[in-house]
Amino acid sequence: MRREVWFGLTIMAGVVLAAFLLLPPFESMTNGHVGLLMLALVVVAIMLGFPTAFTLMGMGMVFAWFAYQSENPSLAVQQTLDLMVQRTYAVMANDVLISIPLFVFMGYLIERANLIEKLFKSMHLATARLPGSLAVATIITCAIFATATGIVGAVVTLMGLLALPAMLKAGYSVQLSAGAITAGGCLGILIPPSVMLIVYGATAGVSVVKLYAGAFFPGLMLACLYIVYVVILAKLKPKMAPPMSAEERYVPLPPLATAITESGTSKALSGLLGALKGKCNAHVPMGTLLGQLGITLLPALVVAGALGLAYMQLTAPLPVDETEGVQAMGFGSFDSAEDSSAGDGGLAEPEVDGGLSEPPADEALQSLGGDFEPEPMGFDAAPEPMGLAADDAVKTAAPSAPATTVMATPTAQSAAAASPNATTPVAVAERQPTPNSYWVAVVICVAGLALFYAFFSFAQLEIFKMLLGSFFPLAVMIMAVLGTIVFGLATPTEAAAMGSMGGLLLAAAYRRLNMTVMRESVYLTAKTSAMVCWLFVGSSIFSAAFALLGGQDLVNTWVLSMDLTPVQFMIMAQVIIFLLGWPLEWTEIIVIFMPIFIPLLPHFGIDPLFFGLLVALNLQTAFLSPPVAMSAFYLKGVSPPHVTLNQIFAGMLPFMGIQVVAIVLLYLFPAIGLWLPQVLYK
Repeated sequence: MRREVWFGLTIMAGVVLAAFLLLPPFESMTNGHVGLLMLALVVVAIMLGFPTAFTLMGMGMVFAWFAYQSENPSLAVQQTLDLMVQRTYAVMANDVLISIPLFVFMGYLIERANLIEKLFKSMHLATARLPGSLAVATIITCAIFATATGIVGAVVTLMGLLALPAMLKAGYSVQLSAGAITAGGCLGILIPPSVMLIVYGATAGVSVVKLYAGAFFPGLMLACLYIVYVVILAKLKPKMAPPMSAEERYVPLPPLATAITESGTSKALSGLLGALKGKCNAHVPMGTLLGQLGITLLPALVVAGALGLAYMQLTAPLPVDETEGVQAMGFGSFDSAEDSSAGDGGLAEPEVDGGLSEPPADEALQSLGGDFEPEPMGFDAAPEPMGLAADDAVKTAAPSAPATTVMATPTAQSAAAASPNATTPVAVAERQPTPNSYWVAVVICVAGLALFYAFFSFAQLEIFKMLLGSFFPLAVMIMAVLGTIVFGLATPTEAAAMGSMGGLLLAAAYRRLNMTVMRESVYLTAKTSAMVCWLFVGSSIFSAAFALLGGQDLVNTWVLSMDLTPVQFMIMAQVIIFLLGWPLEWTEIIVIFMPIFIPLLPHFGIDPLFFGLLVALNLQTAFLSPPVAMSAFYLKGVSPPHVTLNQIFAGMLPFMGIQVVAIVLLYLFPAIGLWLPQVLYK
């Protein structure tokens, strides 16, 4: 029997043994202890290979019936069925889950658009001078493609077919090659748009938008740590990652670039500018030259556009409250009207001695037959206005504005209506002064562009054109989806719909959109979505049964009795999740164990958003830790026969250590994950 099977059987035996040792004798067991026994049995059943969703559902219904049976035997069956219907309806009514099939559909479309081969080749040439360039290009390609698809199995399988033979042919070690492919392919469950973050947000009641914003920089940090590890390892041990030869780094040039290079310069910008009036363009249409020049200047145009947008944002005028034509609330408006009527040159009723005048308020009331005192109506003497007077409102709205805003009185309004050609002074807000830091950034950008074009050759221009056809379409689509979510322009569901349309357009642009691709994508999307939805239904029923039995209260009491500090609780929770990643996948960990940890977070003052980011980093181990490391089995299925499963496991272990380092960095510096949500949603 294989060692992996023995390892799995040992873990199952340990779970069963711990359940029997920690639980009290059967005679003194309470419902809470039965709930813990149910938790242990579910873990063992999943490890035996039973479907997770239906295992959770079946266990939940059996133990929910047991809980109801102990209270009211005559209604146990009816209450159990009602619980199943209610929990199923509650899950299906969750709007957040609508985005899951849309993101999955986007991923399957991009997977079949055949972008990964072009992306890997262009990334390989772009990173050719780095140590371990093939492994670095593999990690970058996996991160980009996994972010676009979010399907770990598809990314690991495709990269196993594409990158593993290339790395083995170049002399790379099997362990480094396997580790780079499996670790890079798992980044798709962390970097948004991630299905795992949606599942966690729906389970823990955390905003998916904030989770996406918070997980962006931790995901990039983890990918950068992978790349740094590969570069250092290739520098220290060149035999594990031999450098590329000059022949392998050679990029064939088109005839125009060859002619310009032979004329004396290999730099793209100066060569193309000189070719506009030179002899080397005699047989080249001017449109071709201008097109190549436009591609060369594209980085400068992007930088200029970014600086222009930053200038407009930094110098935008401060918002001014609109007060023109608005009458202040309260009695102040009537007072102002009386004051205006009694002013110099205005019409006023003459005072006549002995004439008719309005009697005092008390005399008028007494004449009605009452001798009661009038209530002051909340005002002491003179009536005070509820809001600011008109002139004060105008003055306080924009105290620093040099222009004046004139408030129209009723007489002025009627006059303006009578003469439409009359103009009324309008406040003109001035732009804010440009900060000095902006000009420093402009100088840095200009210097960077000058340095860039000083070394930008025609060979690099060809690599840049390859990136334009493979990397930038994916990057634009990903940033469009993420940008609309993070900046609040669209909900995750709406952004997922945009991403699906982007996947369709990409597949059509690369001439891969046909009925076969659509049929396969729709079928796989329906299959994956059904699995996730049934998993949520089973998790909801299981969590309800666990709460009915009192298992959650028992766990809360046990954890609180240990009198842990927040740091100790956080370490304990992450260690438990790390160990659970060995026998279980991330789906089981989130839907089974997150409802146990989440109720404890308020007691320790831990933000569920921050806890979710730590869990998302930690759950990378669910795909890299044996014996249920699914990415290892994906890679083994497409690797050459001489690549063993033990070699793949050995290659994944250093990357698991890097994940632990990333978790520690995120805990020591929470701003890595919390800075962006705080800036956007403060």
